[in-house]
Amino acid sequence: MELIPRQIDKNEIQNRINAFPVTAILGPRQCGKTTMARSIKHDHYFDLENPRDMVRFENPQLALEDLTGLIVIDEIQRYPDLFPLLRYLVDSNPDQKYLILGSASQELIRQSSESLAGRIAYFPLSGLRLQDVGEKDIKSLWIRGGFPDAFTPKAEEQSRLWRENFITTFLERDIPQLGISIPANTLRRFWTMLSHYHGQVINYAELGRSFGISDVTVRKYIDILEGTFMVRVLQPWYSNTGKRLVKRPKIYLKDSGIFHTLLNIENHDQLLSHPKLGASYEGFALECICRALQKQNNEYYFYRVHSGSELDLFWQQKGNNWGIEFKYADAPRKTRSMTTVAKDLNLRHLWVIYPGKETYRLSEKITVTGLSDAVLNGLPPTHGIRGY
Repeated sequence: MELIPRQIDKNEIQNRINAFPVTAILGPRQCGKTTMARSIKHDHYFDLENPRDMVRFENPQLALEDLTGLIVIDEIQRYPDLFPLLRYLVDSNPDQKYLILGSASQELIRQSSESLAGRIAYFPLSGLRLQDVGEKDIKSLWIRGGFPDAFTPKAEEQSRLWRENFITTFLERDIPQLGISIPANTLRRFWTMLSHYHGQVINYAELGRSFGISDVTVRKYIDILEGTFMVRVLQPWYSNTGKRLVKRPKIYLKDSGIFHTLLNIENHDQLLSHPKLGASYEGFALECICRALQKQNNEYYFYRVHSGSELDLFWQQKGNNWGIEFKYADAPRKTRSMTTVAKDLNLRHLWVIYPGKETYRLSEKITVTGLSDAVLNGLPPTHGIRGY
């Protein structure tokens, strides 16, 4: 299959390697962590799923202490006891640096941060970016998602079969390996049900009633899917506007291809006639923008008041408030909600992201622009999505 360069991610990882003794690449299985690590110049490589390397790591200190240069350790979540040793090794040997790869986000961060505080930098690697594939393939990226093995096949059927197999393997092998004892069929049914709430505010009690479980169990299942990079839980922004705010989070399935597979949407034509078309575009566009902004997940919010005004994405940067609305429409127009939100949140600028190619102003502080243009060229009128 075609190997797609991922220069933005590679540069971000290299910057962390240059600045920290230990760098961790975190992300879902088969998102390209191993391929990325092998593309970075390194001196030693250990794969803890490789039986030969597993034997060598029966005494990890003996295997590592005399090495120099950049040492890559893949599947490190299998050996969490390594973290205290890594602290000792990097403190005692300035000629060593480590690049570690893992799939279990929250637990891996907790274990590594306790032992390697101040010595480790994290980089969350998702699937392919829009910048990686270019505007010509945006439709395929939307339908198939960003997992390299789902995006690159020539035939649509191959991509669909890969995604089906990924879901099955994730539930039957990966989840149990994390020490989570939930039947695969149960979690798949929950995951599928969650796909129908994609882009909506979560009502834990309603979800629990629909599935026949408690809201506490609902939260547990969502935490599992969030911790394994399968869903994004977008928190509400609290603002002292004197209005009655929605305080529950929204949920999105992070990969659009997995979302479409769970809903049995096989191609673009089926998507265009599906009731979840708008929600699908919103989730896909939101992930593209969030990754282009290069901020951490917990620094993004949405805003909604019970009277109806809302904003899909809100963040703060360089002392200013910014906002985005996502619209699957041919020519979005200014709405009362946009005007109200821009005033309530004192937005420096509000963009309306849509599938088209034209950029035009709705007001001094509101601009309509296409998703491809916003990601590849920057958000007008700031001329650069990252720096402003």
